[in-house]
Amino acid sequence: MHHNPISIHNLSYTYPDGIQALDHISLEIAATERVAIVGANGSGKSTLLLHLNGIIMPQQGEIVIGESPMLPRNLMAIRNFVGLVFQNPDDQLFMPTVWEDVAFGPMNQGLQGKDLEVRIAEAMVAVGLDLAKYRQRHSQNLSGGEKKRVAIAGVLAMQPQILVFDEPSAQLDPRSRRQLIQLLQTLPETQLIATHDLDLVLELCDRTVVLSDGAIVYDGKTIEIMGDREFLLAHSLEMPLSLGNTARSDN
Repeated sequence: MHHNPISIHNLSYTYPDGIQALDHISLEIAATERVAIVGANGSGKSTLLLHLNGIIMPQQGEIVIGESPMLPRNLMAIRNFVGLVFQNPDDQLFMPTVWEDVAFGPMNQGLQGKDLEVRIAEAMVAVGLDLAKYRQRHSQNLSGGEKKRVAIAGVLAMQPQILVFDEPSAQLDPRSRRQLIQLLQTLPETQLIATHDLDLVLELCDRTVVLSDGAIVYDGKTIEIMGDREFLLAHSLEMPLSLGNTARSDN
């Protein structure tokens, strides 16, 4: 695994309507880190994530993924290196069966036969689903938690070094959310998690990056920022419920 798989320098992006979504973002992510990206709606979280595998290309600044600068000629390698799990698994699951959904990525990488079956089986084991039970299930007939796991399995089957999650706990019931947290704790890959779920962040991520109006306003230890009620409120965030009344207000 590359020791510093994500390097972003001075990244800015403005949408055609004139809205500046990212404002001079610089960020380094080390191998095996699990980093939260948090911020209010419109803070730039999703725009940042979409830059990480070239769905959106930089207008200004530089992104290097592994050894590859974010350039058109490198997109295939970068998209094999970075696995993006969308907020809504229905945006990711489009094949008739679970097997076909999980197989789609590695098949496009050229895998077939026994190698393909092994890759699919390993991905399903990693997300805690029995391939024999789910192989012919229709993806759209699964529960929300099952869909999320199958979507993650489809990404894991491509063997990326980085996993990027956009609101992974969205639309999950409490039991499925707990299962998701436990799953993410077991995955060894570098992880970036964009979320409004600050209790999830507190459990999963030692490091948190806070975005506000497209700029980084905090990058540091999760535990230090999650108890700072005044700072969080200033950026339209609320303390994790699990912290109760242990707020710090010494800003």
